[in-house]
Amino acid sequence: MRNLITIIKTTLGRVLLLDVLKDRSSWPAFGWALLWILFGMLIYHYLEGWDWIDALYFCVVTLATVGYGDFTPTTPIGKLFTILYIINGIGILLFFVDKVVDVRKTRGVRRLARLESEREGIAEQL
Repeated sequence: MRNLITIIKTTLGRVLLLDVLKDRSSWPAFGWALLWILFGMLIYHYLEGWDWIDALYFCVVTLATVGYGDFTPTTPIGKLFTILYIINGIGILLFFVDKVVDVRKTRGVRRLARLESEREGIAEQL
């Protein structure tokens, strides 16, 4: 039972990126991504008249390059903003994803080094 709780806790922490946010070097990337999404929400809320949830939904779906098409900008300025939002936003999110991969890869390398040193210690005892 204790192992199951540990597995659930670890998995939930990874899904919510808690392991990445513990590393201070990931904070700028996370901050840029969060600010870009909030900026997009603000602009779409006022330009297109969408409520906050719809604006958030559109920003996330657009930057994830899913593009369901259920929300689309209708004003010319909204369409122009969307072009710039996508070009810059995908770069910002790629920067964040790169940081997530880097942090998790570094942690994995450290874990392997620790396991290797433990194995060598056990082998010396035998």
